[in-house]
Amino acid sequence: MKLVLIGCPGAGKGTQAKKLSKYFNIAHISTGDLLREQMKQGTELGKKVSEIMNAGGLVSDDIVSAMLAERIKEDDCKNGYILDGYPRNVAQAEGLGAITGELDKVVCFNVDDSVIVDRMTGRRGCPKCGQMFHIKYNPPKAEGVCDSCGEALIQRKDDNEETVVNRLKVYHETTAPVIDYYKNKGILFEVDGTGDIDEIFKKVVAALEA
Repeated sequence: MKLVLIGCPGAGKGTQAKKLSKYFNIAHISTGDLLREQMKQGTELGKKVSEIMNAGGLVSDDIVSAMLAERIKEDDCKNGYILDGYPRNVAQAEGLGAITGELDKVVCFNVDDSVIVDRMTGRRGCPKCGQMFHIKYNPPKAEGVCDSCGEALIQRKDDNEETVVNRLKVYHETTAPVIDYYKNKGILFEVDGTGDIDEIFKKVVAALEA
């Protein structure tokens, strides 16, 4: 099974992708994670990516496509995979077929911008174990400290309000047309991305298994 998850930043794609990956036993590929790995390693590409992402911009198609083409050759992609955060524009969507072949389904998570700003500016992550929290919806037991390993939590640079608003603007301008592209192909499933995580998951699984 080959899936694409679409939705604005903070719509819950990553959370649902992890659950779907486990349920269907397929790889979860987040282009954001692939890019952040380059940044973490401090490569030349990583430095370039860091500047673009911290400003809330989008990394060029050729960089992301090349990384993606390499990633899907790995063993954990043999049963299929979920693409989370790609394609981000119609040109990428048109070029994706050359990399992946036909997709089975595209799931779009719809969430209002005001909800997204609230969600993303309150996110805090553990730099050591990767555990995620939210100051309002999922606070750690001790303020600013990871429940799992006791490390000090951090806010990602691109989770400040100004950058989040800019990312939403970029999303509506460039990624929203991708929804119509897949709708015209007849493989789009839209779901309300607000509410209980498990309920959203059940709706997506039901649509994929139908």
